[in-house]
Amino acid sequence: MELKQKGAEAALGGIKQFMVTLKWTTAADFDLAAAYENKSGERGMVYFGELGDLNAFPFMQLSGDEGVGDAGGDNEETLRVMKLDEMRYVWIICWDYGAVQQGEPARFPGSDAAVTLMDDSGTHHEVKLVTGDIGNACVIATIDNSSPMGAKIVNTSRAGTLKGLKSLDQLAPIIDG
Repeated sequence: MELKQKGAEAALGGIKQFMVTLKWTTAADFDLAAAYENKSGERGMVYFGELGDLNAFPFMQLSGDEGVGDAGGDNEETLRVMKLDEMRYVWIICWDYGAVQQGEPARFPGSDAAVTLMDDSGTHHEVKLVTGDIGNACVIATIDNSSPMGAKIVNTSRAGTLKGLKSLDQLAPIIDG
């Protein structure tokens, strides 16, 4: 299923785990990350500086860091989430590392960056980045697991500008809208 427009959503139901893949060939150092809020309200982040752990909280892990030094080619970063039932929200984030370091706009326009979520039933959900917002970090999708009816994925496409990446608090305006 393709979520082409900002605000488009799809039910994920009672999934327990999923995998998110960011792929791009553009000569840019894009980074995949996930911010999360668990059922008790604690927030955290998995990113290139804290890859996470599949066997301990937060039960999510990032594959590594690709495209370093603005390398073009077949770049791919993968995030696995093993225990969605412990999370209220998971925000799928992409940022342009070089632009974040300089506090400049990202190279999202004109890039071929795409995010795909595959749930534990094998269903693929492709989310298109459709923000007109200027920024260097973007919440591409939100996994909303706050309803007793099950989780859903929403095309969030909300950008903001960071200058350096020192804490999760810097992402709060982008995450919380």
